[in-house]
Amino acid sequence: MLGIAQKLAKCHDFYVPGRVYNELAEVALDQYGFVTTADARAVGVDPQRLVEMAARGTAERVFNGIYRLPVVGESGLDQLMLATLWPRGLGVLSHETALDLHDLCDVNPAKVHVTVPMSYRVTREVPAVFVIHRRRLDPADITRHEAIPIVTPSRAILDGIEVNLREGLIDQAIEVGQGRGVLAADDLKQIADAR
Repeated sequence: MLGIAQKLAKCHDFYVPGRVYNELAEVALDQYGFVTTADARAVGVDPQRLVEMAARGTAERVFNGIYRLPVVGESGLDQLMLATLWPRGLGVLSHETALDLHDLCDVNPAKVHVTVPMSYRVTREVPAVFVIHRRRLDPADITRHEAIPIVTPSRAILDGIEVNLREGLIDQAIEVGQGRGVLAADDLKQIADAR
């Protein structure tokens, strides 16, 4: 005989989260509510369950392979987390986006800049709001901003130099970085060499 919760769970208008939802929600809590099919596999859940959850309305399909669970409210950082998850979780915020998040200069990026490994192959259309860069990042070049992977301040400045960001913005970023003590002597030498 079915209990009341089980009967209600069978109704189309009501959903009681179970083990699968709870496991995915644990992942989503650390990713601004987002969960990928790779995340599902990593916790032993068939990714097809995400498709089923989206059909029931307990998850929202955001991009191919990325879903949002309503476990946290939306925030201003959602798009940034999505940018790092979209390239199969291999993205790291970089270039002007990183300079802006580190608050190093008055750059105002129109798009979200993401660096992916050299080996990453884009097999689908890149969302118009993302700019993809390729580079082999050393683990020392990566830090976190509100749990989102981002390049360090020195790497962000080097990225800006590489793409010919306006010199005044680079000067400002160096000055602010020095003032805050986030640029070591080795960083400054590497930046000077790159210029």
